[in-house]
Amino acid sequence: MGLFDKIGDMASMVRQAQQFGGKMEELAESLKARRVTGTAGGGLVEVEASGLQEVLACKIEPGFFAGGDRELIEDLIRVATNDALAKAKQLHAEAMQQMMGGMANMPGMSEAMAKLTGQ
Repeated sequence: MGLFDKIGDMASMVRQAQQFGGKMEELAESLKARRVTGTAGGGLVEVEASGLQEVLACKIEPGFFAGGDRELIEDLIRVATNDALAKAKQLHAEAMQQMMGGMANMPGMSEAMAKLTGQ
């Protein structure tokens, strides 16, 4: 492989990196608009999050407060929040895998995707 071949390969990698950066911005905007809901206690507590793993809302069934079990309410909020964030993480991983498509052959990309998806 000659010097010009190496320069061509580097230019190709730079173009791919620029395309990847643009796709990442599009992905972030898309995930920001997507919503997931985590639940606990058979729907007594619901937590809504964005695809960027930002908690947006927490809803607690009004009658649930009547019982006054503060520890149970706190536990269900934690469970519902973790459920929503796990769904948002999965949504993000699926979107990344779809976006990567043809870029999966870039050096180090397989390892990066494995870290992101936890696989």
